[in-house]
Amino acid sequence: MADDDRRNPPHEPDHGPATTGVRERPDAARTADAPAPPPDPGGSAPVASRWMLRLVAVGLVIAALNLRPAISGLGPLLEEIRDALHMNGAVAGLLTSVPPLCFAIFGGLAPRLARRRGPAAVVLAGMVAVTLGLALRPFAGGTGTFLAATALALAGIAVSNVLMPVVVKHWFPDRVGSMTGLYSMALSMGTSAAAAVTVPLTDALGGSWRAGLGAWAVLGALAVIPWLLITRDRSARGPEPRAEQEAVPEETVEGEARREAEARREAEERREGEGRARRSAGRASKAEAPPAAGRRPASEAGTGAPAGKAPALRIAKSPTAWWLGVFFGLQASAAYITMGWLPQIFRDAGVSASAAGAMLAVTMGMGIPLSFVLPKMAARMRHQGPLVLALGVCGLIAYAGLWLAPASGAWVWSLVLGVSNCAFPLALTMIGMRSRSSAGVVKLSAFAQSTGYLLSIPGPLLVGSLHDLSGDWRMPLVLMAVLMVAQMASGLLAGRDRVIEDGR
Repeated sequence: MADDDRRNPPHEPDHGPATTGVRERPDAARTADAPAPPPDPGGSAPVASRWMLRLVAVGLVIAALNLRPAISGLGPLLEEIRDALHMNGAVAGLLTSVPPLCFAIFGGLAPRLARRRGPAAVVLAGMVAVTLGLALRPFAGGTGTFLAATALALAGIAVSNVLMPVVVKHWFPDRVGSMTGLYSMALSMGTSAAAAVTVPLTDALGGSWRAGLGAWAVLGALAVIPWLLITRDRSARGPEPRAEQEAVPEETVEGEARREAEARREAEERREGEGRARRSAGRASKAEAPPAAGRRPASEAGTGAPAGKAPALRIAKSPTAWWLGVFFGLQASAAYITMGWLPQIFRDAGVSASAAGAMLAVTMGMGIPLSFVLPKMAARMRHQGPLVLALGVCGLIAYAGLWLAPASGAWVWSLVLGVSNCAFPLALTMIGMRSRSSAGVVKLSAFAQSTGYLLSIPGPLLVGSLHDLSGDWRMPLVLMAVLMVAQMASGLLAGRDRVIEDGR
């Protein structure tokens, strides 16, 4: 099991609890297109001791706890931060747009850095960046300094988030599923805890938002300690696979969904083959004419590539790839609008800051159980459109409730919006089902997520600007509803039973 697992390093493109839908599989279930293991120029990598494995597990959990507080801790205190730094709505919206921008820019650098320095060293640098960014934010005297400190923390989050699956594969090749579930749960706990605890922590520290935000740097400093010890061990300096090898999502939601989709397609092809065989049984006595001179057999016709060689995959020419990118971007925009602005919507309706933070924690915490359920459901469906519609309707119900009764039904809207925000694991599952090969999934995942994160940047900015223009949340809620309808439409098109290899 351990040897086989090393052939298929995992890939987790975004950085959320959706990766909890993992499953280690027996050797018989492994796909034939998995890449061969990379050559080991220096012999076998040093084997980590039991003490080191325990230290890595502790470091993994503490690092995962640090991957969202810099984002989800802002929302409950956004009003105080805006007043102190004299931010307008557009600049405040920029705070909620910085995370996807940093994920798009810095996340792509992580595999290259890991090949040069090793994953442990890069995660250590990421935790140092997170700690410094969180520690510097309280001392910001202006908007520019605050944004720069936030970007530093988010850069560390981006590289660490991408390398979590690589760390799991490096040290726990025979426990990929359980360890991935462990750090995904810790990530979700960190997200919810920061939303719920930041305001009470601020009150306990004297009522200053600077102390409340800066306190999370302590958790970052705790994460630095185990990774500093890990980088000193020889097992942390083993050779790492190249990005195209480490990016095959065999043990993630994407890989599992792709395997189940392949099994379904194979069953359908067998049924179609049996039907053709029965139809041709009546013509069995007819002689089969040889192919005319200059004509290729039907099995070769229509291909421009030599036999046995698949044509190059042009991902940007696939409509399905583009619809997946749009769907991914719209669901990411909805998620960052929620994290950045939902507490402020509740506070403007008369809800206390601590209660607003707790409601955001409930919204984000809904991803913990649903991230296990949704991928399983989606992988067994030919068309994921019904799930897309169900999640979108939940979002529209929540927006309508925030328009009509934001305070009296606040807890209900938080729960319903939490269900809607679980479009992220659904998007990952759909990515895994829209290609026949591991290489195709890797290309599709990179294309859809890079495109999607770039598309998600304007949403939070526009929400802040519209709030400034109108003075209330009605216009922003209309925009959010329009984006949700667009998300539903793009998800319906992306969820069709198609694969990018067919050029569709």
